[in-house]
Amino acid sequence: MGQTARVGLIGWIAAVSFAVWLWLLLCQGFFWRTDVRLPPRREPHAWPSVCVVVPARDEAAVLAASLPSLLAQDYPGRVEIFLVDDGSLDGTGELARELARRHGGVPLTVDSPGEPPAGWTGKLWAVRHGVALARARGPEYLLLTDADIAHAPDSLRELVAAAHTGGFDAVSQMARLRAESRWERLVVPAFVYFFAQLYPFRRVGRRGARTAAAAGGCVLLRTEAAERARIPDAIRHAVIDDVALARAVKAGGGHIWLGLAEHVDSVRPYPGLRDLWRMVSRSAYAQLRHNLAVLAGTVLGLALVYLVPPVALLAGLALGDPAAAVFGGSAWLVMTGTYVPMLRYYRLPVRLAPLLPFTALLYLLMTVDSAVQHHRGRGAAWKGRTYARPDAVADEG
Repeated sequence: MGQTARVGLIGWIAAVSFAVWLWLLLCQGFFWRTDVRLPPRREPHAWPSVCVVVPARDEAAVLAASLPSLLAQDYPGRVEIFLVDDGSLDGTGELARELARRHGGVPLTVDSPGEPPAGWTGKLWAVRHGVALARARGPEYLLLTDADIAHAPDSLRELVAAAHTGGFDAVSQMARLRAESRWERLVVPAFVYFFAQLYPFRRVGRRGARTAAAAGGCVLLRTEAAERARIPDAIRHAVIDDVALARAVKAGGGHIWLGLAEHVDSVRPYPGLRDLWRMVSRSAYAQLRHNLAVLAGTVLGLALVYLVPPVALLAGLALGDPAAAVFGGSAWLVMTGTYVPMLRYYRLPVRLAPLLPFTALLYLLMTVDSAVQHHRGRGAAWKGRTYARPDAVADEG
């Protein structure tokens, strides 16, 4: 009887997991679809002026693959680039000037703000300095883009046309991350999949919806909206600055849009699991507001949604519990099906889709490790700086 009760419990847990997956499939903004791309757009009669702000700290390894794409932007209006060298030790600023001399194109200014004052993350202090330099030119739009992001020649033109046509105050594209190494292929598409599950892109772009998010590597921001939302001062503490920026703009009455990019790519490599682990764990606990209760709920939620289905299927087959096997297998099937579009977006084989539970387990361990590092006093980190204050992510909501 004890074994029957135990097997029955597995079946009930698997049924709950399957119910959750049905809800995610139908009621979570169709997060699993990858067709949210730049909306219909038309070219403005007069192209507005744009200033591009690029915060860069120790980016010499990737700058040669990214900065020339900004210098080569085919934009009909006035555009200027401000690269803010945030205390680099690898010659980032000098390399940027050399690339500008070599490639020509869009005018480039390289400057440095010095060390950030208390209460500021280094990246946002660099953004603040770049925005201040840009505002002296009086641009109608700001493009905030990371130093590892490569843009197609028409990227800026397409972003501005989309913002103009849709009346958006912020248009953000999630750059296609590199997925070439074995671990990148396993982990990177899931990163975007999980992000879309938390912040369904369709809801982000809907007026009146509470969901707000952006992808920090590529955000076109109307200058007026940035001033109204006090960007970046209002989010100066935020380690996860892209979501904080979107929430500030939306709270100020702005209309925002987020989708997947087609010709905006990250050139930063994450060849090994250690590199990807560091990328996720450096800020995962910050996303949970450094709250142990939220961490516990997240771990349980990840286990229920991603780990229970394969475990229940195998346990049901081994222990002769048809309910556990059917519900577990059905939940795993739905999970696999929702992951296929993201793998296709990344041009990866769909045979990787059933491995999503294993990848989710890795993310669960990365999140726990992020909490352990924080409570050891290491905190969230960005380019050699550590932010251990709990209020460093107060704007993350």
